Amino acid sequence: MSNSNLPKQIHAHAFISGKVQGVGYRYSTMNEAKKLGLNGWVRNLPDSRVEAIFEGESEVVEEMIRWCHQGPTAAVVKDVQVEYSEAEGLQGFEIIR
Repeated sequence: MSNSNLPKQIHAHAFISGKVQGVGYRYSTMNEAKKLGLNGWVRNLPDSRVEAIFEGESEVVEEMIRWCHQGPTAAVVKDVQVEYSEAEGLQGFEIIR
């Protein structure tokens, strides 16, 4: 049996800028990622951006990236930069420091 019919797993490394710290962005990101069944992590950066890794089916990861452009209600997202690569096999989703 071939794996060609299985959805492609991808790794997205995202940097979100704007008013994204102190507005619940990390917690909302974690909740959304878990709801979508994605693996990875999210954290604040010293330069006021948020960094996140999402792994999962390509269509689901793209849905998460679209969510990142909006974020939670209090956030004002100015830019989302994403780099893609092959999935590393991360398990679970968490907030890291």
